[in-house]
Amino acid sequence: MDINKVQIKEYKKMKKLFISFVLLAFAGAVAFAQTDKITGKWKTIDDKDGSEKSIVHIYKATNGKYYGKIEKLFKDPQKLCTECDGANKDKPVMGMVIVNNMVEKDGNLTGGTILDPKDGKVYQCNIRYNAKTGNLKVRGSLDKRGIIGRSQQWIKVN
Repeated sequence: MDINKVQIKEYKKMKKLFISFVLLAFAGAVAFAQTDKITGKWKTIDDKDGSEKSIVHIYKATNGKYYGKIEKLFKDPQKLCTECDGANKDKPVMGMVIVNNMVEKDGNLTGGTILDPKDGKVYQCNIRYNAKTGNLKVRGSLDKRGIIGRSQQWIKVN
Protein backbone atom coordinates (compact mmCIF):
# COMPACT_ATOMS: atom_id res chain seq x y z
CA MET A 1 0.00 0.00 0.00
CA ASP A 2 1.26 3.43 -0.90
CA ILE A 3 2.15 5.83 1.97
CA ASN A 4 -0.34 8.44 0.70
CA LYS A 5 -3.17 5.88 0.79
CA VAL A 6 -2.31 5.06 4.42
CA GLN A 7 -2.30 8.76 5.33
CA ILE A 8 -5.64 9.32 3.60
CA LYS A 9 -7.13 6.32 5.41
CA GLU A 10 -5.89 7.65 8.77
CA TYR A 11 -7.17 11.13 7.94
CA LYS A 12 -10.65 9.73 7.20
CA LYS A 13 -10.66 7.82 10.50
CA MET A 14 -9.67 10.95 12.43
CA LYS A 15 -12.30 12.99 10.60
CA LYS A 16 -15.03 10.46 11.53
CA LEU A 17 -13.84 10.41 15.14
CA PHE A 18 -13.84 14.21 15.31
CA ILE A 19 -17.34 14.49 13.82
CA SER A 20 -18.63 11.86 16.27
CA PHE A 21 -17.11 13.78 19.17
CA VAL A 22 -18.65 17.08 18.02
CA LEU A 23 -22.10 15.48 17.62
CA LEU A 24 -21.87 13.85 21.05
CA ALA A 25 -20.81 17.13 22.66
CA PHE A 26 -23.66 18.96 20.91
CA ALA A 27 -26.23 16.37 22.06
CA GLY A 28 -24.95 16.69 25.63
CA ALA A 29 -25.16 20.48 25.49
CA VAL A 30 -28.73 20.33 24.16
CA ALA A 31 -29.75 17.89 26.92
CA PHE A 32 -28.15 20.14 29.57
CA ALA A 33 -29.87 23.19 28.14
CA GLN A 34 -33.26 21.44 28.29
CA THR A 35 -32.90 20.38 31.94
CA ASP A 36 -31.59 23.85 32.77
CA LYS A 37 -34.88 25.20 31.40
CA ILE A 38 -36.90 22.72 33.48
CA THR A 39 -35.51 23.94 36.79
CA GLY A 40 -37.23 26.93 38.36
CA LYS A 41 -40.72 27.89 39.46
CA TRP A 42 -43.80 26.64 37.63
CA LYS A 43 -47.50 27.38 37.94
CA THR A 44 -49.49 24.15 37.92
CA ILE A 45 -52.74 24.13 35.98
CA ASP A 46 -55.55 21.67 36.69
CA ASP A 47 -55.98 19.47 33.62
CA LYS A 48 -59.71 19.07 34.31
CA ASP A 49 -60.98 22.62 34.90
CA GLY A 50 -58.00 24.80 33.83
CA SER A 51 -57.68 26.54 37.20
CA GLU A 52 -54.37 27.57 38.76
CA LYS A 53 -53.46 25.18 41.57
CA SER A 54 -49.99 25.93 42.89
CA ILE A 55 -46.43 27.08 42.33
CA VAL A 56 -43.89 24.24 42.30
CA HIS A 57 -40.14 24.87 42.47
CA ILE A 58 -38.20 22.23 40.50
CA TYR A 59 -34.55 22.00 41.54
CA LYS A 60 -31.52 19.75 41.25
CA ALA A 61 -30.35 18.39 44.60
CA THR A 62 -26.77 17.60 45.62
CA ASN A 63 -27.39 13.90 44.86
CA GLY A 64 -27.85 14.86 41.18
CA LYS A 65 -31.58 14.10 41.14
CA TYR A 66 -34.41 16.55 40.55
CA TYR A 67 -37.24 17.36 42.96
CA GLY A 68 -40.27 19.64 43.05
CA LYS A 69 -41.58 21.39 46.14
CA ILE A 70 -44.90 23.23 46.50
CA GLU A 71 -44.14 26.85 47.37
CA LYS A 72 -47.63 28.34 47.00
CA LEU A 73 -51.22 27.14 46.95
CA PHE A 74 -53.77 29.36 45.23
CA LYS A 75 -56.74 27.80 47.05
CA ASP A 76 -56.68 26.81 50.71
CA PRO A 77 -53.01 27.47 51.67
CA GLN A 78 -53.59 25.68 55.01
CA LYS A 79 -54.65 22.43 53.28
CA LEU A 80 -53.38 19.18 54.79
CA CYS A 81 -52.68 16.02 52.81
CA THR A 82 -55.36 13.94 54.51
CA GLU A 83 -55.38 11.37 51.68
CA CYS A 84 -51.60 10.80 51.81
CA ASP A 85 -49.93 7.77 53.35
CA GLY A 86 -46.72 7.49 55.33
CA ALA A 87 -44.64 10.54 56.23
CA ASN A 88 -46.93 12.93 54.31
CA LYS A 89 -50.12 11.83 56.11
CA ASP A 90 -51.92 14.92 57.48
CA LYS A 91 -48.93 17.18 56.71
CA PRO A 92 -49.33 20.64 55.15
CA VAL A 93 -49.39 20.51 51.35
CA MET A 94 -47.57 23.87 51.29
CA GLY A 95 -43.85 23.04 51.45
CA MET A 96 -44.39 19.39 50.49
CA VAL A 97 -42.00 17.77 48.02
CA ILE A 98 -44.27 16.23 45.39
CA VAL A 99 -41.78 15.48 42.57
CA ASN A 100 -39.15 12.97 43.70
CA ASN A 101 -36.01 11.24 42.44
CA MET A 102 -36.16 12.41 38.83
CA VAL A 103 -33.12 11.87 36.63
CA GLU A 104 -32.13 13.63 33.41
CA LYS A 105 -32.36 11.54 30.26
CA ASP A 106 -32.13 13.10 26.80
CA GLY A 107 -33.06 16.56 28.13
CA ASN A 108 -36.16 15.30 29.96
CA LEU A 109 -36.73 14.29 33.57
CA THR A 110 -37.82 10.71 34.14
CA GLY A 111 -37.55 7.72 36.45
CA GLY A 112 -39.09 9.38 39.49
CA THR A 113 -42.50 9.92 40.98
CA ILE A 114 -45.08 12.63 41.51
CA LEU A 115 -47.52 12.84 44.40
CA ASP A 116 -51.03 14.14 43.80
CA PRO A 117 -51.94 15.75 47.15
CA LYS A 118 -55.60 15.76 46.12
CA ASP A 119 -55.90 11.96 46.24
CA GLY A 120 -52.65 11.07 48.06
CA LYS A 121 -51.55 8.74 45.26
CA VAL A 122 -48.01 8.49 43.92
CA TYR A 123 -47.53 8.12 40.17
CA GLN A 124 -44.61 7.45 37.82
CA CYS A 125 -43.52 10.79 36.38
CA ASN A 126 -42.04 12.20 33.18
CA ILE A 127 -41.35 15.90 32.64
CA ARG A 128 -40.63 17.40 29.23
CA TYR A 129 -39.87 21.01 28.30
CA ASN A 130 -41.76 22.30 25.26
CA ALA A 131 -39.48 24.76 23.47
CA LYS A 132 -42.34 26.15 21.34
CA THR A 133 -44.58 27.12 24.28
CA GLY A 134 -41.99 27.44 27.05
CA ASN A 135 -44.21 25.21 29.21
CA LEU A 136 -43.63 21.88 30.86
CA LYS A 137 -45.58 18.76 30.04
CA VAL A 138 -45.82 16.82 33.29
CA ARG A 139 -47.15 13.28 32.95
CA GLY A 140 -48.19 11.15 35.88
CA SER A 141 -48.93 7.55 35.08
CA LEU A 142 -49.65 4.21 36.68
CA ASP A 143 -47.12 2.43 34.48
CA LYS A 144 -43.47 3.20 33.76
CA ARG A 145 -44.12 3.61 30.02
CA GLY A 146 -46.61 6.43 30.66
CA ILE A 147 -49.46 4.82 28.77
CA ILE A 148 -52.08 4.88 31.55
CA GLY A 149 -52.15 8.33 33.14
CA ARG A 150 -52.75 12.00 32.58
CA SER A 151 -50.76 15.08 31.64
CA GLN A 152 -50.71 18.69 32.79
CA GLN A 153 -49.17 21.82 31.32
CA TRP A 154 -47.14 23.84 33.82
CA ILE A 155 -46.37 27.49 33.05
CA LYS A 156 -43.04 29.17 33.88
CA VAL A 157 -43.17 31.77 36.66
CA ASN A 158 -40.81 34.75 36.28
